[in-house]
Amino acid sequence: WTWRLGRPCIQQRLVSGTTTVSKKAVVSTQSTGEHKTEMDTRLVKGIVMDHGARHPDMPKKVTDAFILTCNVSLEYEKSEVNSGFFYKSADEREKLVKAERAFCDDKVQQVIDLKRAVVGDSDKGFVIVNQKGVDPNSLDALAREGIVALRRAKRRNMERIVLACGGTAVNSFDDLKPEQLGHAGLFYEHVLGDDKYSFIEDCDNPQSVTILIKGPNKHTITQIKDAVRDGLRAVKNAIEDQMVVPGAGAFEIAIYQALQEYKNEVRGKQRLGLQAFAEAMLIIPKCLAQNAGHDAQECLVKMLQEYKGVDRCVGLDLATGEAMYPAEAGIWDNYCVKKQLLNSCTVISSNLLIVDEVMRAGMSSLKG
Repeated sequence: WTWRLGRPCIQQRLVSGTTTVSKKAVVSTQSTGEHKTEMDTRLVKGIVMDHGARHPDMPKKVTDAFILTCNVSLEYEKSEVNSGFFYKSADEREKLVKAERAFCDDKVQQVIDLKRAVVGDSDKGFVIVNQKGVDPNSLDALAREGIVALRRAKRRNMERIVLACGGTAVNSFDDLKPEQLGHAGLFYEHVLGDDKYSFIEDCDNPQSVTILIKGPNKHTITQIKDAVRDGLRAVKNAIEDQMVVPGAGAFEIAIYQALQEYKNEVRGKQRLGLQAFAEAMLIIPKCLAQNAGHDAQECLVKMLQEYKGVDRCVGLDLATGEAMYPAEAGIWDNYCVKKQLLNSCTVISSNLLIVDEVMRAGMSSLKG
């Protein structure tokens, strides 16, 4: 347990002590803004907001919480016109200040009364999500009652909270009712680096949920975000189309075989067009094979041979390079995507041919 690298020997006891200190230093200086793996990405059946409570004494975690979504100012507001108040003595000044303060205190007291009415002596929580501001005095009063208050919430979060937790958003505290409150099974605050995040989870019947994407770097997060967006769009298209087609290149192989059979019934130059269109359909299976590291021609021959022997769609297994049945493996493509593919390729080819005709006509006119 000594090191002899051209330096004095380091005893085992010193090495052990240095190792302990180094380990503690590394652990304490690790950045919490990154995650070790993208496998921490998960679905939150509720809302994740990128801000937290603004008072240190407010609870960081509450269960079985009532959610009040509001757009009410709980702070001093400047008047729209220049104004001021005049007093003759200190007592008059104190009365004026108290009267001005009472404007906010009354609204805060209405919230406290509602909380006492619905929570009572139970361990249930109460959370306020306000789109406008809450001043320090109002935060102190709410914190003493065990109420969690989030201020300056974004409008998109306000709309989603109502969908996830239920209840209605209020613009005034004059007629507060328990029916206007939403409900969540869990509310907690999570600190990631210098940022605070508030999680509202375990909602009864959420109509809005959150996909929490985590990753070790921005590149990984961007890739996951793109994959999630593509997956959601694919599901949306399948629901709207009410149908799907076999994937893994099976759709293109089927079109190729159908065009080859139809070509025998056509005479003249149209046979060349059908042959070109059929061969163009094989680009998708070829690209799949090349991206998977297989020989494109060999995989194509295997799929065509397998398709002739059976009466169902045959695709490509990217893992083995062999022919497989995508319907049995659960590999599907969107119907609208394939329909748009056929329509677009025909239109683009026609436009390119028109351009060639125009250029040929222009050249012939110049020669004349």
